[in-house]
Amino acid sequence: MSAIKPNYTRSLDLKNGRVDMSHGSGGRAMAQLITELFAAAFDNEYLAQGNDGAVLPPANGRLVMATDSHVVSPLFFAGGDIGCLSVHGTINDVAVMGARPLYLSASFILEEGFPLADLKRIVESMAHASREAGVPIVTGDTKVVERGKGDGVFITTTGVGVARDGINLSGNLAQPGDKILLSGTIGDHGMAILSQREGLTFSAPIVSDTAALHGLIAAMLDSGAALRVLRDPTRGGLATTLNEIAKQSGVGMMLHEAAIAVNQPVEAACEFLGLDPLYVANEGKLIAICAPEDAQRLLEVMRAHPLGSNASVIGEVQTDAHGFVQMTTKLGGRRVVDWLAGEQLPRIC
Repeated sequence: MSAIKPNYTRSLDLKNGRVDMSHGSGGRAMAQLITELFAAAFDNEYLAQGNDGAVLPPANGRLVMATDSHVVSPLFFAGGDIGCLSVHGTINDVAVMGARPLYLSASFILEEGFPLADLKRIVESMAHASREAGVPIVTGDTKVVERGKGDGVFITTTGVGVARDGINLSGNLAQPGDKILLSGTIGDHGMAILSQREGLTFSAPIVSDTAALHGLIAAMLDSGAALRVLRDPTRGGLATTLNEIAKQSGVGMMLHEAAIAVNQPVEAACEFLGLDPLYVANEGKLIAICAPEDAQRLLEVMRAHPLGSNASVIGEVQTDAHGFVQMTTKLGGRRVVDWLAGEQLPRIC
């Protein structure tokens, strides 16, 4: 994705035009698409180099890299679209490693016949999200597949960041006695996707929580709390993410249902559809596991940030040779919160 500036007499028809195979051919039409759409929206000093890759300044510290592919359906949903989602998701994957996200790359697979107006809307959403986050898209690639061999657009983003000195976060570091914190309500993104996909309406709208979390994470790291693990519970939701951590660390966990917040429309939609919000995807929430003596301080810092205003302590890490994640229910019982079996909600990110 270079910032080539060819001399064309006719601009792209971004209102009524459609992607065709020539837009992925490597020729004039592809250069025009890159110049008039991608480069115009993502413009920055690194992308403007116009080469096959971006030459970036040296970074001091340990590099962190993450990549994510996005195949969400529908492409546009309440609270966001595939564009901003692809930026937020990769920024968050870098940030939960204790790193400051620096740069993104973006790769597009476009289906022949896809409306250029929709592509423009997606690209502009990505550009807005990356600028708002302060993480530029510095290089990329575009391919076109024949009609019927794709599904509009797929986006793969890769992020690079630098980890803070002295910060080591990993899923294998949780210890018995540690506290488990959650930054807010669960299930918002997955149910926003599903309700729109199925044409369901509720008394209050269900809106995706997609957001870049690196600002919240920076505040948490600044607090000095002894953080062990940070994760964003996307596919598989809160339950699956905690089971992954329990397995990595060789520990068990005890959650408290009353402390896990679910927005009322999400709860109602899950009940109507027979779904458990613990397994529904999130795109703007995080799980933090920290030393017990620092939990209250960390909670206060999280609640002071707009993306953590509804944060809560939802449980504790405990010794368990079986690595079970369990939960005390609102009715006073106890149940095992197992791994997600199968695919509850396909193509939600």
